[in-house]
Amino acid sequence: MSEDKKKAEFKLELGKKRSGLASEFLAFLASNKKWWLLPILVVFLLLGAFLLLSSTGLAPLIYPLF
Repeated sequence: MSEDKKKAEFKLELGKKRSGLASEFLAFLASNKKWWLLPILVVFLLLGAFLLLSSTGLAPLIYPLF
């Protein structure tokens, strides 16, 4: 590949809008057919949210869930 073509491709990539973490992760799941990872990720996120909320005033409302 010539240097000019590499520079042109680099400039083209610089002009593109960056995608977010969630959209890149969903693209990864779609391209690699790893949809089974999605429920695991959702469970981890819910547990993390429960842990964060357990240190707030919402704790008495969360404890009956467990």
